[in-house]
Amino acid sequence: MAEIDAPTKACRPSFGTNMRSRSYLQEHQQYRPPQQDGHQGIDSIVEGIQNTKFDPSKTIHQYNGVPSPKTPPKIIDSGLNHTLSHTNCQPAPGHHSDRLIATLIYKTKSPRVTITDYPADRSPSPSLAPRSRELPPNLAPVRTLSNFPLEPPPPDPEPLDHLYGSYISPLCLTSFLHLISSLPTRQGSETLTSSHRCLDNPTHPAIVELTVSPTPDPTYLTLDDLRKHELIYRFEREWNVDVILQLDTVLRRYPRLVCFDMDSTIIEQEVIDLIAASIGVEAQVSAITARAMNGELDFSSSFRERVRLLKGVEADIFTKLRTVITPTKGVKELIRGLKRMGVKTAVFSGGFIPLTQWLADQLGIDYAFANTIASDPATNLLTGEVVGTIVNAERKRDLLLEIAEKEKVPLEQVVAVGDGANDLLMMKAAGLGVAWNAKPLVQMEAEARLNAESLLDLLHIFGLTAEEVQTLIR
Repeated sequence: MAEIDAPTKACRPSFGTNMRSRSYLQEHQQYRPPQQDGHQGIDSIVEGIQNTKFDPSKTIHQYNGVPSPKTPPKIIDSGLNHTLSHTNCQPAPGHHSDRLIATLIYKTKSPRVTITDYPADRSPSPSLAPRSRELPPNLAPVRTLSNFPLEPPPPDPEPLDHLYGSYISPLCLTSFLHLISSLPTRQGSETLTSSHRCLDNPTHPAIVELTVSPTPDPTYLTLDDLRKHELIYRFEREWNVDVILQLDTVLRRYPRLVCFDMDSTIIEQEVIDLIAASIGVEAQVSAITARAMNGELDFSSSFRERVRLLKGVEADIFTKLRTVITPTKGVKELIRGLKRMGVKTAVFSGGFIPLTQWLADQLGIDYAFANTIASDPATNLLTGEVVGTIVNAERKRDLLLEIAEKEKVPLEQVVAVGDGANDLLMMKAAGLGVAWNAKPLVQMEAEARLNAESLLDLLHIFGLTAEEVQTLIR
């Protein structure tokens, strides 16, 4: 019987040494997409050094971060972009800074009237138009030939903020930069560069500080002329903003003396009108006050005329008015913030010293000046006569100069804030004059216009952000 051969035991399969893979990735990854930037990935770098043999005879120098011939710098594109434009940097040796600061403040609550505001019920024929609503002043028909305009009134610019957002939009900034780039610059000056800071809300800012360089050529267009330029005025109307232009100097950011008018500036009312209302002559006094503030009347003579109408008022009227006057929104916080910055403050009032001094004490204002009205001790009634020098436009200017000299403050670091024509002289004497919700004449003549709800916005003109303002007023 033949022997049955035992089955042969199968050998365990194994890779030969010459078939061993250099990398698990190389063996099992069927396709490795190339890098988009043309550089190797980390796996390729690891594979590349696996077969590298270490040479103990080679000296290894530890890299200390300083490039050298033995450790040359290796530059690899990271995908990040950063441009060194030096817009706000220290100028090169032998050069000086030539930057203009434009603070754009959106007028959030300011009413605007444009020729696009047609009444809904307006008819093409004036005779058929309903009487329930009035036409805009620049569209109203005239009834006398002498009042008929010789040419059509220029149309107001289209309100672009209604189209692109009721805030300082990117298109608003672009429009302003285009305006500045159209102005003449010095021969050989560099291309216009700019940067901006949102001083309140970075998403929908209402206050933006824009820095542009170089400034327009002062030979053709001075800073004062630029502030009154027709293009600036039109831009303000288009975008419903106030544009405050200043040269970028260190003194701009650090005021040392701020002088205020009182009536309709740090308080909402006119004190002399309040007194007149108590005796029933408010209409006559208010009419004279309005004409004086608009520059139509000489302030000193009109003031004496108004004071004569107050004859017979009880002398304690000023104590009674303490509960009536309303400080302007934000003025308390503003004074507190200025004091923390080490700024001296003063108030010059064309009103009367009893209320002015009391208000200054309440707010913490350092200096207070106003007029004195005589009273009869026997009857305790006002006589209607002014005692001493009237605090008029010239007196306000002189007081500002006196305090600046006493405190040793350069005029470049003095700010004056007012609303009436009798404030213009002190505003022109200061380094910066700010028209606060002012009369039309003052708006046109002042270096800066601030038409806002809160007087605290004054701090933004110095370059302070909302966060910094809150730190100061705590």
